[in-house]
Amino acid sequence: MIFFKKLVQQESFAGILLIFVTIFALILQNSALSDIYTNFLRTHVEIRFGDLQIAKPLLLWVNDGLMAIFFFIIGLEVKREVMEGHLSSMKQIALPGVAAIGGMAVPALVFIAFNQGDAFAMKGWAIPTATDIAFALGVLSLLGKRVPVSLKIFLMALAIIDDLGAIIVIALFYTSELSTLSVVIASISVFVLWMMNRLHVIKKSAYILVGIILWVSVLKSGVHATLAGVVLAFMIPLNSVGLDGKKFSMSQELEYDLHAWVTFMILPLFAFVNAGVDLRGISIDAMLSPVPLGIMFGLFLGKQAGVLGFSWLAIKMGVASLPEACNWKQLYGVSVLTGIGFTMSLFVDSLAYNDTQIYQYTDKLAILLGSLLSGVMGYFLLRKG
Repeated sequence: MIFFKKLVQQESFAGILLIFVTIFALILQNSALSDIYTNFLRTHVEIRFGDLQIAKPLLLWVNDGLMAIFFFIIGLEVKREVMEGHLSSMKQIALPGVAAIGGMAVPALVFIAFNQGDAFAMKGWAIPTATDIAFALGVLSLLGKRVPVSLKIFLMALAIIDDLGAIIVIALFYTSELSTLSVVIASISVFVLWMMNRLHVIKKSAYILVGIILWVSVLKSGVHATLAGVVLAFMIPLNSVGLDGKKFSMSQELEYDLHAWVTFMILPLFAFVNAGVDLRGISIDAMLSPVPLGIMFGLFLGKQAGVLGFSWLAIKMGVASLPEACNWKQLYGVSVLTGIGFTMSLFVDSLAYNDTQIYQYTDKLAILLGSLLSGVMGYFLLRKG
């Protein structure tokens, strides 16, 4: 609970930071400095060890490398919450679990309704299913005591389950052709990590070293590299005993150590390199095409309909109950906030369309607009609630 309280206190600033970074990226992309911004994203960075070579533009180092650390934190949070936190019992997991399923299914159906028949466009069906946990909690934190703690816990649990769903979607639907050798090396790395866990290895450096090997092999395998972060997180011991006989949690220590880096550097940097939408060539007609409409309506309407609708069904069927000291209007406000896809939706978008500009940035602008509408409306609903 100490970490959770600290997280809630910090997220308001984190959300504001993401807004400023996004605005800065938009200004750079739509000004005389656009070439400098674009060249920065295309900066070639190469690492070579003998025959092993990793050469990518800076944009992909952020998306494939730094975001693996973000997903590592997500994995640590999921493991901790499932083992001993807010997701450790069926009673606790029921409402956010059902709500998260609705919050992924309905937006996907909204997107599909707009884009069925277009095979390439359909690759983006998962874009509006994501929720940006940092941004959503940031908006909620701005409301202070107007919102009961139980509602914050509900949103955090829902977002964690949502992120877990996103991880599964990425693994199943956004994986290219597999490299057998890389998959074998990745599998050996996972086995080594599992053995280290079972043998109670307590050296963080050992897990990090094998984790780097896992990341490189997954990167080369065709599976998206961020999944290495999740797998590594699941192998980190939750509770250990040090050489001095004292109990400690390597998982929580790493989560605590990396939280500020992820919140205040990695996510803002990700937003900076991905949110630079060139507005100069976008017309109203382009924004009214199926892909941007599917994304905007999926985030703004699909998310709130799915989360609130499935929550209502679960509560009426007696499967779950309203969060303590929470009313339906407040639950609706939080349902609207889940439409803030932002960084997570931008990430899925980069996987779905491989950062091609076939939609002339309308897909990314749709993410920003859908997230903005969800954040503003959710804030005012909860403020009046």
